[in-house]
Amino acid sequence: MNDYRAITHSLNKSNFMTQSFWLFGSCLTILADRTTTDGQYDLIEGYFPLGTQTPLHRHTRYFEQLYVLEGELTVWAGEKKVVLSRGESFLIPVGTPHVVAAIGDQPAHGLVIAAPSGFAQLIAVTGTQNKAETPDMALFASISAEIGDEILGPPGTLPSAATKT
Repeated sequence: MNDYRAITHSLNKSNFMTQSFWLFGSCLTILADRTTTDGQYDLIEGYFPLGTQTPLHRHTRYFEQLYVLEGELTVWAGEKKVVLSRGESFLIPVGTPHVVAAIGDQPAHGLVIAAPSGFAQLIAVTGTQNKAETPDMALFASISAEIGDEILGPPGTLPSAATKT
């Protein structure tokens, strides 16, 4: 398949450099984005310090697949609450309100695949180079809307259906 070879080749170019950014307390490294995958997907490596949590949000144009390498990630997605441990994965379908948090007993380390591409753009444009720096929330909201993300609440807000037990 020519497409597969082209994507593999572009990911192996010696001039490909990863970029790391801080966003909502987590360190996110862009391993592959639209420029290296022809817009097919983004691959992000994340280090999630204990207690970090995303805002309540949904993606209207791409799905998100989480894979835990170390620690635990808790995901509230629609009506589900899932605790993912090392080696476990979870697919968040397009349009599903969700929150991802590192609330176990240690920090988490994992991978995120978003397809098609879009998520890496949000990280690259709104993430900061310094952990202590606060992201520009107006810019975050603007880029989120541009890529089809909807922010439904600040960190700490859960999908209402997922809070029911």
